[in-house]
Amino acid sequence: MSNIYKISNAYLTLDQISQVIDQDQSLALSEKSLELVRNCRDFLDQKLNNSSELFYGINTGFGSLCDIRISDKMLVELQNNLVQSHACGMGDLVPKEVIRLILFFKIQSLAYGHSAIRPITIQRLIDFYNKDILPVIFQQGSLGASGDLSPLSHLSLPLIGMGEVWYKGVRRKSIEVLNEVGWSPLKLQPKEGLALLNGTQFSTGYGVWALLKAQRLMTLANLCAAISIDAFDCRLSPFDDRLHQIRRHKGQISVATHIRKLLEGSSIAIQEKTSVQDPYAFRCVPQVHGASKDALDYITGVFENEMNAVTDNPNLFPDSDAILSGGNFHAQPIALPLDYLAIALAELGSISERRIYQLISGQRGLNAFLTTKPGLHSGLMIPQYTAASIVSQTKQYCTPASVDSITSCNGQEDHVSMAANAATKAYKVVENVERVLAIEFMTAMQALEFRRPLTSSPIIEEVAATYRKSVPKLEADRVLSEDMQLTVAFLRELDLGKFK
Repeated sequence: MSNIYKISNAYLTLDQISQVIDQDQSLALSEKSLELVRNCRDFLDQKLNNSSELFYGINTGFGSLCDIRISDKMLVELQNNLVQSHACGMGDLVPKEVIRLILFFKIQSLAYGHSAIRPITIQRLIDFYNKDILPVIFQQGSLGASGDLSPLSHLSLPLIGMGEVWYKGVRRKSIEVLNEVGWSPLKLQPKEGLALLNGTQFSTGYGVWALLKAQRLMTLANLCAAISIDAFDCRLSPFDDRLHQIRRHKGQISVATHIRKLLEGSSIAIQEKTSVQDPYAFRCVPQVHGASKDALDYITGVFENEMNAVTDNPNLFPDSDAILSGGNFHAQPIALPLDYLAIALAELGSISERRIYQLISGQRGLNAFLTTKPGLHSGLMIPQYTAASIVSQTKQYCTPASVDSITSCNGQEDHVSMAANAATKAYKVVENVERVLAIEFMTAMQALEFRRPLTSSPIIEEVAATYRKSVPKLEADRVLSEDMQLTVAFLRELDLGKFK
């Protein structure tokens, strides 16, 4: 398989993005995309040379300054001023893995031939990606309308020798790195600055990162639930396919099937039960996890559309001799799903914490707090506190950003999506849910020890044996923060393919 991914106008999927990342593929522009980029640039140059017509952001000011005509001799300065003036980010730095996605999606969007970018400019972005020269971007600054202006300005600054980049793990001035690799700063031509800054790539990059992680968390949540179901000595009847077929939700049916598969061959699952029904956190796993799965499937469809979208403004249509000013930069189509994504993932953490709580409650033959000497030892009492704290914080992150709007630019931008805030919140939710699931995994594994000599399913016993090489059974109190961190690391490296 080639280690080069060709940027083209073929529909890009989340699985392809995952493949590009996992295989560390380099990017290249397809011949067709290069032709489209050239044609669009030539079309704009001809328009500017042969027409006195005003085109927003090309020979006018920006935002509420859109009615101010800019003289021809100032058009290059206009674009370079735009990139500098809009680089107003603050707050935490965007993680490198997200920067790579933002850069990828900006290249993809420009390659459709509707943005009038020059081939040399899009190639420089590709070179940045391939050489792992990543612009330093800040999390705060975008309203999610007119595009992710501020973060995309920071993405673009290194093109003109300004701003900072990450290179070989070090944060450095862009001009130093450009000199080191032998590249001259670019002088952005008419429309180029606007094409670079307009767009939803910051929000899309965060959202796709979260979705890729969410796919893994979904499988992990089901695995943790299956272990907890056996550890709490639950019935398998709530996972009978007949129950779920009469409700028809695809996610619910899928999760129930997954749980049955994970527990196949468990001697604990088939032993006689004393409790007639199990708490909702166990019994309703298909309904709760399934709803989140259905949400993720919907959100994936929205983001795959956005990954394949042209979201700058104005857009050029050489084949129909048109330059159209519109609002494709408005991120409302992904702002709502980003809020939905946070909520869907938060529920996986919320129900996970409830299973943790039940497992340490001293019921069903399990010692209180899963210690052999309750009182002298506190066992797993406090990890549940930590999980509860994280879940509470996650709920606060789920306050919708997309219902908020603050007028800006002297009223020209009078409704904004706040997609960027929704995106960075979703990032935090992913991190939090991963931690809660790790605590459940650790707790359920400890609870299984009290079921011996009975065993869970072969697949669960296999992962338990591997896990115990990293985190031994809790015999007496110790610093559990270390166990929790080791569990997060263990689950990140766990090959979840065999558990699907």
